[in-house]
Amino acid sequence: MTTQLPPQFADWLRLREPVDGAARSADLVDLVRRRLPADRPLVVHDLGSGTGSMARWLAPRLPGPQRWVLHERDADLRALAADEAVLAADGSPVIVATRGSDITRLGDADLADAHLVTASALLDMLTAEEIERVVAACAGHLTLFAISVVGRVEFAPADPLDAEFAAAFNAHQRRTVAGRTLLGPDAVPATVAAFRRRGVGVRVRATPWRLGPDQFALTADWLTGWLEAAVAERPELAGAAPAYRERRLAEAAAGRLRVVLHHADLLAG
Repeated sequence: MTTQLPPQFADWLRLREPVDGAARSADLVDLVRRRLPADRPLVVHDLGSGTGSMARWLAPRLPGPQRWVLHERDADLRALAADEAVLAADGSPVIVATRGSDITRLGDADLADAHLVTASALLDMLTAEEIERVVAACAGHLTLFAISVVGRVEFAPADPLDAEFAAAFNAHQRRTVAGRTLLGPDAVPATVAAFRRRGVGVRVRATPWRLGPDQFALTADWLTGWLEAAVAERPELAGAAPAYRERRLAEAAAGRLRVVLHHADLLAG
């Protein structure tokens, strides 16, 4: 993947980090802990690591010394991730190294020392072919993929335009960019199927964002981007989008809007 990330992308990652952390599956982390070796330092490879949020969230939930290898093609995001200090659950040191990797081109040798492979908010941005390559590289390792979009959003109160914008957004998630047809909401079932074809069992957990009055900044940023994507896919929605956005933001500012944005976590291995 060679898509250039916008400069504000790091700000978006920081804004969503607490909500991602609250949504991720504690149940799957319990299973991870039981399956990791207890007699040696852990090696974890994080794919598409961004600013390192998965390491900041998961390393303190795992015991013992750890070495995290963060695979991220964007140099600015790698620099931000490398600046963060993290400790394990028992206070043991966590060493963080970064690599400027194209995660869709990783092979067995790149992950050979991994006890665990992780990723967060990644799968829905990949193509079917890229999912196959990622799963092929991960299939011999315990693998935890978190916070993948599944194409469902719920608003309370409801609005007559909710379904139309949601359908347009999902179509945009499946768009073709520079010859790459993204899987978007279809990524989780595609990933599960790819692991199972290789004889690898998979557990899936629902991990929704729950946005309310305490998450107004994230709700506003997400809603704006959600509508922009919907209108990019269906330009005929451009006339209705501004009033819908203002109506929804007013409800959010008044503490009346609740949004449930559905995701899934999966554990393979």
